[in-house]
Amino acid sequence: MNICVIGTGYVGLVTGACLAEFGLNLICVDNDLQKIEGLKQGKPHFYEPGLEELVQKNMKEGRLRFSTSIREGVTSSLVIFIAVGTPSNEDGSADLGAVEEVATEIGRSMDGYKVVVMKSTVPVGTCRRLKKLIEEAQPHPIPFDMVSNPEFQREGSAIEDFMRPDRVTIGAESEQAVAIMKDIYSALYLIETPFVITTLETAEMIKYASNAFLATKITFINEVANLCELVGADVHHVARAMGLDGRIGRKFLHPGPGFGGSCFPKDTRALSRLARDKGYTFQLVDSVIEVNERQRERMVAKIREKMGELRGKTIGVLGLSFKPNTNDIRESPSIAIIKKLLEEGAKVRAFDPAAMEEARKALPEIEFGRDAYDVAQGVDALVLATEWNQFRRLDLGRLRSVMGKPIFIDLRNVYDPEQMRRLGFVYCGVGR
Repeated sequence: MNICVIGTGYVGLVTGACLAEFGLNLICVDNDLQKIEGLKQGKPHFYEPGLEELVQKNMKEGRLRFSTSIREGVTSSLVIFIAVGTPSNEDGSADLGAVEEVATEIGRSMDGYKVVVMKSTVPVGTCRRLKKLIEEAQPHPIPFDMVSNPEFQREGSAIEDFMRPDRVTIGAESEQAVAIMKDIYSALYLIETPFVITTLETAEMIKYASNAFLATKITFINEVANLCELVGADVHHVARAMGLDGRIGRKFLHPGPGFGGSCFPKDTRALSRLARDKGYTFQLVDSVIEVNERQRERMVAKIREKMGELRGKTIGVLGLSFKPNTNDIRESPSIAIIKKLLEEGAKVRAFDPAAMEEARKALPEIEFGRDAYDVAQGVDALVLATEWNQFRRLDLGRLRSVMGKPIFIDLRNVYDPEQMRRLGFVYCGVGR
C-alpha cells in the first residue's frame, strides 16, 4: 500500500518512519525545502531517540522517500495522512490555517478514490468541515473518505508509543475506510492492540479529553506538592501511595514546575475555547491552565526564597527542553523560569544535552556551558529543571567543589534531600 504523510514534524515524520517499518511504502511531504533536503540525506531536523536510524534504514530499503510536492504525494498514494501543526491562536483556539491549506491542495490533486486521514490534533467538527473543503477544491466530483486517527505519541518515546500503542482510535463513516485503516495497522494485531472504531467527532474529542485529563493529573499532584510543603508532608510518599490505587495509576504523578511541550498547553487551551464557543465553561480545564502557569511563578519564588535578592546573582540551570529525550523547548517550564530570572536581574548559565541550539535562539542573552560542571562553576545556585538521565548521576562532590554557593534547587526531585544536606548542599525540592 502506498501512503503519503503531509508534514514532517514530530507527528508526521514518526508516523511515516514507523509505517515504513511496518512494510508500507511512504512518501513524506513538507513545504520546507531545507527540511526535505536534510531528510533526503537521512537527517531529521529534530531530536527523537531512534528516529534517525529508523529513517535511514527504511530509506535504504526503499520504503521511505521525501518530497515538497503535495500533488506527487496525493497522486501516488491511496491514503493521505495530514500531520501539520495546529498551534494556538491568541484567543486559545487552534490555528487551522495549515490544515485547511493542505486539505484544499489535496482536493485539487485528487485523481481517484483516496482516504484522507487527520493525524493532527484538531477541534471537534474539523474533519467534517475539511471534507467540504476538499469537495469544493476538486476539479470534478471524486469519491473519498475522511478519517480521524489522532496520535498519542510522547516526545522522547514516540517510536515506542507508535509501535506499541495503548489503543488505535479510528473515526470514520464508511466500512471501506475502516478496513483500509485496519490494514495499515495490521502489524499491531500481533500484540493485541485495542482498536476503538467510532465517529469523526468522537475520535476528535478522544484526543482532547485524553490530553486534558493527563494535564489535570499533573496539575493535581503539583497542587498536592504545594500543600505538602505547607503541612510538612512528603509528596513522593503521597504520590506513590496514590499510584498504587488501581483506580488512579502511578503515571503522571510526578511533581515539578508544570507541564509544557507542544501538546498539553495547546490542547487544554483549545478545549477550553471550544467549550466557550459552544456556550459552556469547562471550569476544571480553565483551572488547570491557570494553576500550571502559576506553578512556574512558584518555582521562581522558591529560587528567590533560597537566594534572596536575585539581581546580580549567577544561576546555573540544568535542562532546557520541556522534558528529557527531546530538543523541543516549546512551552518549556525551564525556558519560562529562565526568562523570569532574567527579568529580576539574574545572570543565567545553562546546559542541555539536546536543546542548546534551539535555546540559543530563544535565549540569546544567557551563557551556555559545555556540561553540568561547567554550568556549576562559581554559581550562586544550581537549578535542575529537566530530568535528563545524565543529570541523575552527577558527581555531587565535584559539583559542590566548583559551585560558588552550595544552593541546589531540584525542581524534579531527582536527588535525596538528606544525602544532599549531608554533602553540604542547601537543598530545595518540590513538595518535600
